[in-house]
Amino acid sequence: MNPPFPGGFRACAEASRVAALALLWLGATALPAADRRPHEQPGDPPAEAAALPRDRGPAAAFVVGEFESVQVNVDADGLNVTGDAANEPTLAVSPLDRRRIAVGWRQFDSIASNFREAGLNVSLDGGHTWEAMTTLGDGVFGSDPVLAAAHDGTFHYTTLHADPYWTEVYRSLDDLASWEAPVYAFGGDKEWTAVDRTQGQGRGHLYQAWDYAGCCGDDWFARSIDGGASFQSPLPIATQPFWGTTTVGPAGEVWVAGTHFGYNTFSAARSTNAQDPSATPSFDLTSGLNLGGALVFNAGSGPNPGGLLGQVWIDIDRSAHPQRRGWIYVLATVDPFAGSDPHDVHFIRSTDGGLTWSAPVRVNDDTVGNGAWQWFGTMSVAPDGRIDAVWNDTRNAQPPSGYQSQLFYSYSEDGGSTWSPNVALSPPFDPHLGWPNQNKLGDYYGMVSDRVGADVIYAATFGGEQNVFYLRIGDRDCNDNGVGDATDIATGFDTDLDGSGIPDRCEADQDGDGAVDALDNCVAIPNRNQNDADENGAGDACDVFSDGFETGDSGRWSQSVP
Repeated sequence: MNPPFPGGFRACAEASRVAALALLWLGATALPAADRRPHEQPGDPPAEAAALPRDRGPAAAFVVGEFESVQVNVDADGLNVTGDAANEPTLAVSPLDRRRIAVGWRQFDSIASNFREAGLNVSLDGGHTWEAMTTLGDGVFGSDPVLAAAHDGTFHYTTLHADPYWTEVYRSLDDLASWEAPVYAFGGDKEWTAVDRTQGQGRGHLYQAWDYAGCCGDDWFARSIDGGASFQSPLPIATQPFWGTTTVGPAGEVWVAGTHFGYNTFSAARSTNAQDPSATPSFDLTSGLNLGGALVFNAGSGPNPGGLLGQVWIDIDRSAHPQRRGWIYVLATVDPFAGSDPHDVHFIRSTDGGLTWSAPVRVNDDTVGNGAWQWFGTMSVAPDGRIDAVWNDTRNAQPPSGYQSQLFYSYSEDGGSTWSPNVALSPPFDPHLGWPNQNKLGDYYGMVSDRVGADVIYAATFGGEQNVFYLRIGDRDCNDNGVGDATDIATGFDTDLDGSGIPDRCEADQDGDGAVDALDNCVAIPNRNQNDADENGAGDACDVFSDGFETGDSGRWSQSVP
């Protein structure tokens, strides 16, 4: 259990900074244009991968206790390619078949060049093994990758182009076998994309927000209402939050969170009508946030001197919990106003739809004042409401104020009031190794939570170079019943005739619609979209009560029994 973050501010200098930022929040000041510089800029020319000498070596797994980190940026033989770099990873998991995972990252073909591309690899067995890495758009600048998976198993990969700034989105409609040509998505630097997986009118919509270095002036938000085939013209968000994330709540509401110029004020903005395809999206609620510290970037020192120490994460409880459903959570790595620690992971929540917010809670449980860095704080929320957080941590370095980092983990099962004892997931690594002609490890990591655990993607330098690693927290839960696969097999709940460790129902697809039987809400009738209008667990394609009438009601059935 962690106490709430202690109140109070650093002495006068910090009070002055807070006062100045209060004026900024009220619109009384503005930073000069020079401080609005973009932070993703092309520099070196591309390094032609085919012309580079390419030694291969083992891509070793790194194990700490029960946690195994598996390298993702590998060739067709599962080998590491030396002399390149990979960082700033993102991932998405198919809701139709959890064996299918896509990972994106910034791919540098040579550490002698900071030119990067949209790196990609996929796993078809739940992260145990990985195919051959590739790039989307060979020789094309690509940065700030963001992956999202839709309700029908469509994968969306957003990537940033620069000079001028804009984004494009690639789609995979065939279970990661191929990717369509990219679609122009307006966009800009530090973009984040979310997809609506509710059963509401916004189902399948994509929402994207970015920062001041973008295509379209002060218009920082765009949506797609046709599943990513096209994007509508962007619109403004009043408080202009940036360097954060976007998410969709259980009622189809869209939330964007981020920081502002000055970096120690934050806000969250909500749109309830973006889900309506006939409406012009607007943000009907904006909330100022106090995270108890400031966001830091390009510090010139620290573990990630040329990048962010973390971005602002927002997510929502989508569980059936009678009190917590709809609660809104925000987590960020901040330089705390109180105390001498350089960076901590702080968490806040709203229990009333964003009208009010809690005091910050310190998630990392190391000794306050030990000088340790907690950075790249990352959050995701499981379908049952559990909140997962991972971050890099130097508490075990000698001294703790050094930069040797390990990936750490904590979770909360009570809406963020208390957090589990922190656990190290990875061996230590030096984040200052393997820089690809720029001094950072990227700006963020990625994580997707389920009822049993979480899929994590992160960058580290275990072999002396930047690589991307997949790590599973907890057992896998391919049938989404909240019980680990190993337990389901051991108890006889599921069979495993081929001895793969994966329940047979998670490998079978009797109607051939791409949704494995264990997750298909209509097993015998193809229904890849998995629509379930009354949300009773039976897909509309085979639900005799899909018009909302139940046994004993007056009215008529919309379908006969298949």
